[in-house]
Amino acid sequence: MIDYGMKKKFLLSSRFSALFSVFLFSLSFFSFTQARAAPASDIAGLPDLATLVEKTGPAVVNIRTIEKRQNRASQASEAERQLQDYLFRFFGVPQPGSPGGRPQPAPEVRRGMGSGFLTSSDGYILTNSHVVENADEVYVRLTDNREFTARLIGSDARTDVALLKIDGKNLPYLKLGKSANIRAGEWVVAIGSPFALDNTVTAGIISAKARETGDYLPLIQTDVAVNPGNSGGPLINMQGEVIGINSQIYSRSGGYMGISFAIPIDEAIRVSEQLKTSGRVTRGRIGVQIGEIPAEVAKALNLPEKQGVQVSRVDSGSAAEKGGLLAGDIILAFNGKAIKKIGELPRLIGESQPRTQIRLTVWRKGTTHQLNVTVEAVDEVASARKSEQVLPDKKQAGSSENILGMAVADLPERQKSQLQIKGGVYVAALNQFAAASGLRRGDVIVRVNDTDIKNASQFQAVVAALDRKKTVVLLVQRNDLIFFVPLKPLS
Repeated sequence: MIDYGMKKKFLLSSRFSALFSVFLFSLSFFSFTQARAAPASDIAGLPDLATLVEKTGPAVVNIRTIEKRQNRASQASEAERQLQDYLFRFFGVPQPGSPGGRPQPAPEVRRGMGSGFLTSSDGYILTNSHVVENADEVYVRLTDNREFTARLIGSDARTDVALLKIDGKNLPYLKLGKSANIRAGEWVVAIGSPFALDNTVTAGIISAKARETGDYLPLIQTDVAVNPGNSGGPLINMQGEVIGINSQIYSRSGGYMGISFAIPIDEAIRVSEQLKTSGRVTRGRIGVQIGEIPAEVAKALNLPEKQGVQVSRVDSGSAAEKGGLLAGDIILAFNGKAIKKIGELPRLIGESQPRTQIRLTVWRKGTTHQLNVTVEAVDEVASARKSEQVLPDKKQAGSSENILGMAVADLPERQKSQLQIKGGVYVAALNQFAAASGLRRGDVIVRVNDTDIKNASQFQAVVAALDRKKTVVLLVQRNDLIFFVPLKPLS
């Protein structure tokens, strides 16, 4: 038998389900069509790069350079030229590069390509120093195909920043942001001329804010595609502000491999202002050479925390020497700012104007000192220092080996005078254990932990009293450099 009541309920339920399915389909179709009509930025929160590029692109320029060099014939040595003249004059032998006779020297033209960007409506342009290096002629082309001959106002190879000027009015220019405010993960855009492809746009994110690459400046690391020809172009944030100048790539192939670097715009502005004023950059110096402090050395010397740099050498007559700085000191802070990385101190001193006074916080023999040092100007031509290892006479050796695995002896007065030190002992011999620490025969030990060494007998007494369970730190002088060597006593 058929239960008509149940059948009726079933039909109503089926009709409701069908209507509900139609409703869901209509809603899905409406959502899909709305999604297709909406911009990508509304769907996934992606940046609107097209509008950004439309606003900033006209201020990005293409830079062409021409370097005129003498041809190979004119670069020949004087002896070669005399021989060629002799063969041509007496035997009619054509000279190289000229089948019919004497060559006519002609300039060899070398062309370069790069990018840059306008920073003012009257034609100032920022780019890389290496883009215009050795250029005899520099040409700038805008996106509207106008071309200008540019003047080089000044360049600074140390920061790789150059300032150009073209004659124009009401030119498009970019707003300069603040690289100090950037964050890793922010979207950025690069515009330039990779491989001579003008006005190429690439995008990515900031990978790191201050990457130490061994250069004078900490660079901005990004994953934005940058290739040869992008150099000098702007790195732009989502507000349309320049936060860096694209400068370098990390590559094993010569092309982009996912890592690129830009000069922070804050530093570029500081350099360009000096270039605009005087055509050159003036930096400060105090006359020291510095090195890193290994963690085990910091621990053995009871440093409050892992920070600072070690003074390896103090130049004679320098501002550092006049200010009381000694080789072996550890500089903890500059004008109250803690030094966390070795690259920070040279930058801070370099940014200081000559004849200004700076305050260095120094760790010396377990005590903190405050030293005032007057900054000097960096010499344009650095004098080379000869560094020859001083090996004392073997006849002076005679001290027996100790728990540090070395034999030491008194340093002759002649070597003390040459090294400009008052005490210390030299390493006359060392076993395999001591040699593994990096010590060499002829090294001079001037301090054991916080105790200055005067002679060999005192050295032996200090070493005999050492705790064999603790690492000892030797302050060692080699030629004109001083450095720390950590060493664990033999048990």
